[in-house]
Parts: sequence; structure tokens; C-alpha cells
Amino acid sequence: MSGHSKWSSIKHKKAARDAKRGKLFTKLIKEITIAARLGGGDLNANPRLRTAVTTARTQSMPNDNIDRAIKKGTGELGGGQLEEVVYEGYGPGGVAIIADVLTDNRNRVVAELRFILSRHGGNLGESNCVGWMFKKRGVITIEKSAIDEDRLLELALEAGADDVVADSETFQVMTAPDSFSAVRDALETARIPLASAEVVKIPENTVRVSGHTAERVLKLMEELEDHEEVQSVAANFDISDEELAQFSAA
Repeated sequence: MSGHSKWSSIKHKKAARDAKRGKLFTKLIKEITIAARLGGGDLNANPRLRTAVTTARTQSMPNDNIDRAIKKGTGELGGGQLEEVVYEGYGPGGVAIIADVLTDNRNRVVAELRFILSRHGGNLGESNCVGWMFKKRGVITIEKSAIDEDRLLELALEAGADDVVADSETFQVMTAPDSFSAVRDALETARIPLASAEVVKIPENTVRVSGHTAERVLKLMEELEDHEEVQSVAANFDISDEELAQFSAA
């Protein structure tokens, strides 16, 4: 299983804890704001904004917070200008890492990310040093208790999904970026509760890591994810299920 899928299983278990810490809301508000700024405040006409709002509601974000974030993005409310930046680099074992960032201060965030990477045995690289290794894909995650696998496969493929894969606790519906909205809408229309729905970067090739190197990679990923200006992180590591279980339980 790819680094994306394995890291997603860890993030899924961390979601409730992150929400309590408030970090998840901070990231979601930033994504709503930038989506509204780039594509307008109409959910029906702005697929990125609709995805961000749907995710926020899934995490029980109050409607007032969502409305303020949209108005901030459209300019109806004041606030600092956020900028989208992509940073790329390498982690322990030569693992490729790419981070999508929303920030109002490039100089500060690049220094912080460089420090985090170096502390865990990695380094920040030049633009597109690893970006070519990743491909954008739509990923819709559903709890296994929510639907039968055959029924999900039928609905997803009929709506335009490419595949449905499973881990121990969830199904992941995989789509092309252009088909993501249609597949998500079809599943929502069928009243299937979605644990998450996002367009992410998935590695086309992976690097196997184990032992101390695997532990360092996972700690690096967690610290990058915890940075409040990092919206998402992708990496091309592969790790055994046994070691992943040990880390998840820690």
C-alpha cells in the first residue's frame, strides 16, 4: 500500500484528537478561505470550496465559522492575505516529501519547515525535485460499517470512480481529479456517510523503509502535519503493516 494510504490510516485515527486540539479547524478554515478567494463564495459553482465545506461539516465545524471563512476569502471580511506554496524535499531513507502550505509569511514558514526536516534527518529541496513523482487523485474514505463493499463498488464505479480499495477499517474510493466531485455527490445522494473526501497527491513509486528509519519518517510526517500552515503532506514511503500498527498504537 502506498505512503498516502498508510499515512491516511494514521491520520484517520488522529482526527478526533486533532479536532479537540483545534488544529484541524485552523487548517480547514484556511482551505475554505483560499478556495473562496480563488473561486468565489458559491458552493455550487466552486468545487474546491464545496469540498472544503463538506469536510468541515464532517468534522462538526459550526456554520458560523464556515460562513466567516468564506466571507474572509471573498473580501467581505478583513484579514491577512493567504498564499498557496508547495515545498518539496527528502526525508530519512531518501523518502520523497511534498507539502502544500497556506501562509501569510513565506520566509517564516520555509525556515520552520527546513528546521523540521533537518531535525528528522531530511532536507528541503528545490522546486519540482520530487513533485514529478506524484499524481493527483481523488480519495473518498468511508467507514466499513457504513456500507457493504459490493454495494459501494457498484455505486462508485457507476458514478465514474476508478477503483475501491480497503484496509482494516475503511474503504477508499479512488477517482481521477475530474471525476471526484461527481463520485462524491453520488455517494452523498445515496446517503453514505463519508469519513473524508479530498484530492491528494499519491506517489507513483514507493521507497521501502523499516526499523529506525521508518520511525523517523513517521515522526517527520506527523510533525509536518501538525504544523498549522501545512494543509497536507504526501510522501512515497512504504512500511510494513506490523510497524505501522506499532506506531499507530504509540
